[in-house]
Amino acid sequence: MSSLANAIKRKTHKERSQPAARRKYGLLEKKKDYLLRAKDYHKKDKTIKHLQSKAEQRNPDEFYFAMEKAQTKDGVHIQRSTEANKYSQQELLLMKTQDAKYLGLKSRTEAAKAEKLKESLHFIGMAPQNKHTVFVDSAAEAASFKAAQFFDTPAELLGRAYNRPRNAQLQQQQAAPSTATAERVERRKASAYRELSQRLERQQKLAGLASKMAMDKELMGKGRKRKLADADGSSQPVYRWKRERKK
Repeated sequence: MSSLANAIKRKTHKERSQPAARRKYGLLEKKKDYLLRAKDYHKKDKTIKHLQSKAEQRNPDEFYFAMEKAQTKDGVHIQRSTEANKYSQQELLLMKTQDAKYLGLKSRTEAAKAEKLKESLHFIGMAPQNKHTVFVDSAAEAASFKAAQFFDTPAELLGRAYNRPRNAQLQQQQAAPSTATAERVERRKASAYRELSQRLERQQKLAGLASKMAMDKELMGKGRKRKLADADGSSQPVYRWKRERKK
């Protein structure tokens, strides 16, 4: 019977909206809005009463040794919580080790992505370091040499080091690239090389940070050490540890 009772159509009860005459006062507050406002009010009221109770029960002669180094600014107590006081030496060493491992992982990830980009790009279309040298028999032939005729390709494709079709192939396949297509390819290529440059730069920065954290971790360890060289813009400081006999 309960399932049948649930199937009976019931009247839909809608909450009353704000009357047109009171529209200037905004939306009409519903019960859920009142509950939120009431909870917030009681929470603040409870906090204020708790602070008043603490102030009333405060002992004026109360003293702790930490008060000797405590400071106040404009009547407000300044909480001193430095990293050295918050964590022990072992905890700091563990955190630096974990951070160095994470940075090393991100550095290897960026290096792998950059290597994958290099393999797909092969620096295609960029200015090549090598040159294509053509040898002729006389100075007259060199003066009348025409690269487009020699390579049997359109003059606008001579600058390519790849995908340089011959005239016969263009006539057969109708594959001569349009100006819009060439510009779109150049934009994609420039974007890919820009991404590669950014990934390589990011990988170098991450590797440098990982190296610095590894050095800090070693400096926090035991053993006497002496500084041989200061850090410069491209290298870490150089330390030398005293040799210790291993048991």
